[in-house]
Amino acid sequence: MARASVVGAGMTKFGVHDTPLTELFGEAAFGALDDAGVEPPEVDSLYFGNAMGGQTENDTHLAPTVASHVGMAGIPAQRYEDACATSANAFNNAVEAVESGRHDVVLAGGVERCTPETGLDTAAMTRIFASASHRQYEQPTGITFPGVFALFVKRHMYEHGTTEEHLAHVAVKNHANGTRNPKAHFGKEVTVEEAMEGPVVADPFRLMDCCPFSDGASAVVVVSEEYADSFEAPVDVSGVGHATGVVPIGDKETPHVTQAARDAANEAYGQAGISAEDVDFAEVHDCFTGAEVLASEALGLVPDGEGGFAAAEGRTAVGGEIPINASGGLKAKGHPISATGTGQIVELTEQLRGDAGEHQLPAPGTGVAHNLGGDAATTVVSVMEARA
Repeated sequence: MARASVVGAGMTKFGVHDTPLTELFGEAAFGALDDAGVEPPEVDSLYFGNAMGGQTENDTHLAPTVASHVGMAGIPAQRYEDACATSANAFNNAVEAVESGRHDVVLAGGVERCTPETGLDTAAMTRIFASASHRQYEQPTGITFPGVFALFVKRHMYEHGTTEEHLAHVAVKNHANGTRNPKAHFGKEVTVEEAMEGPVVADPFRLMDCCPFSDGASAVVVVSEEYADSFEAPVDVSGVGHATGVVPIGDKETPHVTQAARDAANEAYGQAGISAEDVDFAEVHDCFTGAEVLASEALGLVPDGEGGFAAAEGRTAVGGEIPINASGGLKAKGHPISATGTGQIVELTEQLRGDAGEHQLPAPGTGVAHNLGGDAATTVVSVMEARA
């Protein structure tokens, strides 16, 4: 099967926006098109992600709306919804479409507004987020995602000796990385002491262990192998894996290993013909500091049980053995639900082209993105490679 490539990438600043969803996505979409040198009429299809617009803004039919806004009325436009993995799955389907020969040029991306600019406060938004959990067995208990991931990480602590200080080191690392990314929601460094003194949200997570609600949009132009050579700096998509975990969380045998991430990573690595040892850097779904610990192990970037220790020892820092979340990750860059997945693809694309700016890594050749949805029930892992 032919290989897909990303030839254009665009992303808004993640943070607080009062811009309507269509216009916010348009900023990222036009950025990606301009970056690629592609005009809207050249795009064959739009693969668009938005998970919560129906609940937050009473807008449930966004795909044709945003297609019209960016000058693509008439082409197929499909909306995807997979909780926090929404735009990663849109990207996955865009890659499959061009690899199969169905389309040659596809725009994939997503947009979300999650801050009080929507008119909803934190409590209301938290309730909406919780709708991505099991309706019968989880939502009635009142558990929200800080609690879900706290359960996972507490078990990891029991099994492997991970500590709250290890989690604090993840926060410190990602906030430091965010200061070098002008599109990050947070640009302020924190110390281990500050992270460990914050108010408890859900034991063992304190405030600085949790990512923010953010607004933002991201988009990429995906093209077929036949078209890629005509672009200046294509970045190849060498593998994408998509796996589903057991739901509800009470039925997971080993929740702290996030099995769906392992399955998706194995699929992506298999398609790419690589192993975890070949990965130079990663953008992972650190909705909570402990989620990064679990992801680093699930992707095989560090041995099982060593994710927290690796962060504390600087092994996952910029300049370490395997840099994780050089962008700041969700923790500092921010988490506008449906923009996060393709936001990670934008980061991989720019790093592999060598134009990531102040947070550029030294000549990476292979990057991996890990984006999960819900209680790790949906996971998409993407492998991308720079051209020699």
